[in-house]
Amino acid sequence: MTHPNEQSPQDVWDAVDDYFSEQLVGHDPVLEAATADAAAAGLPEIAVAPNQGKLLHLLALTQGARRILEVGTLGGYSAIWLARALPEDGALITLELDPKHAEVARGNLARAGLGKVAEVRVGPAADSLAALVEDAVEPFDLVFIDADKPSNPEYFRRALELTRPGSLIIVDNVVRGGRVADADSTDPSVVGTRALHALLAAEPRVSATSVQTVGSKGYDGFTLARVQG
Repeated sequence: MTHPNEQSPQDVWDAVDDYFSEQLVGHDPVLEAATADAAAAGLPEIAVAPNQGKLLHLLALTQGARRILEVGTLGGYSAIWLARALPEDGALITLELDPKHAEVARGNLARAGLGKVAEVRVGPAADSLAALVEDAVEPFDLVFIDADKPSNPEYFRRALELTRPGSLIIVDNVVRGGRVADADSTDPSVVGTRALHALLAAEPRVSATSVQTVGSKGYDGFTLARVQG
């Protein structure tokens, strides 16, 4: 039982995330406006945290990414972080199922001055990914997958077709509150995430790891996979 004067683990995680964000991310009117617009439009509050957004930004910079693919746009918060890492001739394509979410994201990206480098495509991500493969588009240097978890295996397979040796694939929300370790789970999100990791384990073309995290988004984690060849 928690003593009245003691903080819950979530309170501590929130405070630490707030501290890191204050120190290392700081005040960003564009990102804060994007968050506010998403909330005003009634979008679910499931975007990445500020410090997580900056992690994506730093990974894209470290990659020297010129082309980025995002699966799951929501209100465009993570897309802004990613697109800001692109060079002037770079491009980001982000895929969103919900037209309302896409409209909010386009507005947020335009306000961020990224409307010319970031394209929001609307429709089922599996269909949009298949179209990109069919069009034989130039490979992406980084792929961020943060959409419906049951479809993670399909999204990963397509990401492999759309990348090159040296590309980085990031999959968010893979811990599922610890339930990912439950082989008997019937939760579709857990089943999809476990299937993703089975694919990763058996795929010689990637080297991957998964990391557990705690923070303002609770107990979760992400997977990093580098395409080897």
